[in-house]
Amino acid sequence: MAAVTGDLVDAPGAVLIGEDGAASARAHSVPDDAALIVLTDGHPSNVPHCKETLRVEAVSAAHRIAHAVRLAMTEPRGPVHLAISPGVASAAAVPLATSCRPDPLPYPDGVALDQAARDLSRASRPLLLAGLHCRSADAVQWLRAFVEALPAPLLTTPRAKGALPDPHPLTLGVLGLGGVSERLLSRADLVVALGLDTHEANALPKACWSNAPMLVFGPAAVPDGRLPAAHVIGDVSAIIEELAIRLRDKPRADWDVAEVDRLRREGAARGGDGLAARVVRLAREATPAGTIATVDAGHYRESVLTAWHAVAPREFLASNDLAQSFALPAAIAAHLVHPDRYVVCFTGANEVGTVATELETVARLAARIVIVVHETDGTGAAAMRLADEVGLSVSAVASEAAFSQAFGRALNGAGGSLIVVRP
Repeated sequence: MAAVTGDLVDAPGAVLIGEDGAASARAHSVPDDAALIVLTDGHPSNVPHCKETLRVEAVSAAHRIAHAVRLAMTEPRGPVHLAISPGVASAAAVPLATSCRPDPLPYPDGVALDQAARDLSRASRPLLLAGLHCRSADAVQWLRAFVEALPAPLLTTPRAKGALPDPHPLTLGVLGLGGVSERLLSRADLVVALGLDTHEANALPKACWSNAPMLVFGPAAVPDGRLPAAHVIGDVSAIIEELAIRLRDKPRADWDVAEVDRLRREGAARGGDGLAARVVRLAREATPAGTIATVDAGHYRESVLTAWHAVAPREFLASNDLAQSFALPAAIAAHLVHPDRYVVCFTGANEVGTVATELETVARLAARIVIVVHETDGTGAAAMRLADEVGLSVSAVASEAAFSQAFGRALNGAGGSLIVVRP
């Protein structure tokens, strides 16, 4: 929850936990490169996977906290452990004289920009890949201008979904989902990776590097053993702004418009026509702009990634770690940051079972979270029983009409709801 809360506001999340809970919190923050401050009481030993462990005494508390914030936000972002000595919480505060802001990114290098501009000028079919550093307000505006000026199709990572609205004709879906990505990569004569974080860069399919030259723009390091045609380090918006001057007379890209449109429609169809995909479309159609969706890593994940249209960044939350139950804690975090918005959580019965105590949190907060549980092999009954015990509205559906009715009641209800979708 703390990691997602921090990600939504682009600042470190903070979590105060006991020794037993530290491992699970760190396990989430590492694969998502989340800026997180892990506070423990009197556990000064180094914590695996944290950038640093800092012992906090009363006299040093302000400076230690400021350093932890700076370190957590410095690329690549990650968790920092603060071990709080006894008595610090009740001690008098020491004035803070240290900046909490991370060091600014270097301004893009002119030589690297010139090389990138030459490569882009020669490319007739550039393909753009957007990562989570494309989600800032400035980056979103420059990304759209860049996509439309080339023009070139765009694939996003799951966490960057919405950086360019999904309904945009040049947004072709999420990287790695089925054959559309592969076909685009096979046709592209240049791949441009914009704003990928360290994990996203390391997880790029091999085809991204082998089928065409690659340009890398943004703050993240290039994966070991990979050599891009050009690597421009800096803020995404500053890089695109500088490239705009250099590409003023560039010929327009030569993608076949009909082919791009056909691939876009094929990608939309890949979410499937089963009930799991149809309920995602129905949920999206029934919810207003600004609704936040979260998803776990079950069999329904591809349907949700494809069928849920995000129209702004940070409106779709997914984890890089496919082994954990992410969606429900992330949904609660989204409610805490945006209590005025609806939140829809797509998960499975097994995933709900591993975070069952968070159902009580949803009920206690009276959070407007609709939990859509995709059932397999009759496993949804346990989730329904757990939700009913804590006072959530519960229903089970097996058709589109029944889901629409249950979902409508959930949106109009005063608190959280759980809907089990039975195939």
